[in-house]
Amino acid sequence: MDDEVNPSPSSGEFGHIPVLLGRADELLGPALTRESPDADGAVMIDATLGLGGHSEHFLRTYPGLQLIGLDRDPAALEIAGARLAPFGDRVTLVHTRYDGIVDALELAGLDQVESVHGILFDLGVSSMQLDEADRGFAYSVDAPLDMRMDPTKGLTAADILNTYSHGELARVLSTYGEERFAGRIASEVLRRRQIEPFTTSAQLVEVLYAAIPAATRRTGGHPAKRTFQALRVEVNGELDSLRAAIPAALDALAVGGRVVFMSYQSLEDRLVKQELTPRTKSRSPEGLPVELPGMGPEFELLTRGAERASEQEIEDNPRSAPVRLRSAERISRRVTA
Repeated sequence: MDDEVNPSPSSGEFGHIPVLLGRADELLGPALTRESPDADGAVMIDATLGLGGHSEHFLRTYPGLQLIGLDRDPAALEIAGARLAPFGDRVTLVHTRYDGIVDALELAGLDQVESVHGILFDLGVSSMQLDEADRGFAYSVDAPLDMRMDPTKGLTAADILNTYSHGELARVLSTYGEERFAGRIASEVLRRRQIEPFTTSAQLVEVLYAAIPAATRRTGGHPAKRTFQALRVEVNGELDSLRAAIPAALDALAVGGRVVFMSYQSLEDRLVKQELTPRTKSRSPEGLPVELPGMGPEFELLTRGAERASEQEIEDNPRSAPVRLRSAERISRRVTA
């Protein structure tokens, strides 16, 4: 949910531009207004509420819409709650990760299956988290190595650096950061933590400059980017959460309902693709001349591959540069044995 922190006509006092807002509306709008142009009776889940930019737009655009907003960050919920307060009881905010969709629906008094008309996932770290130096998400400033999206629970990035074994740390950096020098970095981390425990981002950046060869550091962006991404994913269990959230989200959609995923790294996008693909295929045995009743595809893809932001979007909102967008519509009910 990478939001640019620059004032704009649509950002107001909250000073951020929601990523691919127009495209998200273009994809989700037809599902929200299928029964009514004002979206009367329609339910939307913003699974990654952040500062509430996307949610505010949909609530203003569709006066009958009911919205459920999820976020694990109490600070984000407080800010978004103030932003969305004018919409009163049309909004239900829930403090949970996005794999808490089932519980959120129950809290809102809705069925867990086929009760939602639109779902938005704007994945990744939010602008607020990036821009608050003391959260430790950014490698460009020296800050405590925290990286928790919910600062009330779980291990910090410093805990991981100071306690994981060489093998565990190398696995995290290689798997979640696709860091080719994961082993070298892990060795340097273990060597340095024997001298002094890790507490700040500057200590980690210093390790990365020491462990990554100079020739590699000169290409491919900042040498800390992959390691910071990997630690953030590990700290917050992001991929495990997403892996659980996607099936719950797809099951919650009514026929005609749509989902939009915005991913900011290849691991997220790959997981979204892997979860969507089986649902868009026929389950009839190959070779049959007709589709068996109830065995057709559940979903239809609305995007060809992963869409990227336009040059104009990136110019207006630089944090949209890495986004990959996928969308699908539910076209049939799920048949269970």
